Amino acid sequence: MPTVLAILAEGFEEIEVVTPIDLLRRAGAEVVIATLGDGIHVTGRSGLTLHADTILSGVMTKHFDCLLLPGGPGVKHLRADPRIRQLVMHQHSTGRWLAAICAAPTVLNDAGLLNGRRYTAHFSVTAELPHILSSERVVVDGRILTSRGAGTAMEFGLALIGLLFSPAKTQEVAAAISS
Repeated sequence: MPTVLAILAEGFEEIEVVTPIDLLRRAGAEVVIATLGDGIHVTGRSGLTLHADTILSGVMTKHFDCLLLPGGPGVKHLRADPRIRQLVMHQHSTGRWLAAICAAPTVLNDAGLLNGRRYTAHFSVTAELPHILSSERVVVDGRILTSRGAGTAMEFGLALIGLLFSPAKTQEVAAAISS
């Protein structure tokens, strides 16, 4: 069973977290939700407070098949925390998946991982990421998956299923939620 670590910082974009996590769990992935802060409750940009499984310091030494970074105003906290860069670099160096949506690809860029790659992100970060493939909703390049934002969260989650499981599993989950 694939394992995914989703990291939430205050101000995360709710749709970009809940949708992929829901889809991944329907597929059978083990998704661990960790907060950047000291408590297990974290509030998103629209005021929804989620109850996480753990705090980030509790899973820093564990290995996950995928690291999931949501966007929203909380990205500034992800970018400011050196542990996030450490996790991103570890995922990359060990050949594991990195998934970033909306403004979160800036975290990957800060680590130098977007140089020479195809990627997309939210238009609000175009000044920092001038090579965004703005017409693409979801982009895979190597072991990096990027997506544009809240409106692409469903496609992002289904793409993760395809990468971590199989295209058949993606079709199974997509069929289950569309009926």
